Amino acid sequence: MKGMTTMQVMLLIYSNEAAWAALPEAEKGAAFGAYMAYSAALKEAGAMVAGDPLLPSATAHTVRVRDGAPQVLDGPYAETKEQLAGYYLIEVADMQAALHWAARCPGAAHGIMEVRPIMPMPG
Repeated sequence: MKGMTTMQVMLLIYSNEAAWAALPEAEKGAAFGAYMAYSAALKEAGAMVAGDPLLPSATAHTVRVRDGAPQVLDGPYAETKEQLAGYYLIEVADMQAALHWAARCPGAAHGIMEVRPIMPMPG
């Protein structure tokens, strides 16, 4: 994508951890295979910047500062049906291209994809 105007976009993958945990190992393996193929397609197109699956939300920590003191909570901040399961950072020509890639992601078939542009920094 060098030489053309591009934008970076974060594709956030939300899925139901309980449903994932209940899948047979063969189905999990097939899902990982689909993600590997998707990652390869992003790389081949020159759109891939980064991407990784995340460990379950039970491994998360929530940090906030109140009255100057940090408060650390174990686990996710909110109880929701879908949890943040992974991400891809991509570089594309425009939002239409980002939406196209989000729709191709295996996560779109079993969860929700949030597509959010990265804020350009001055300088």
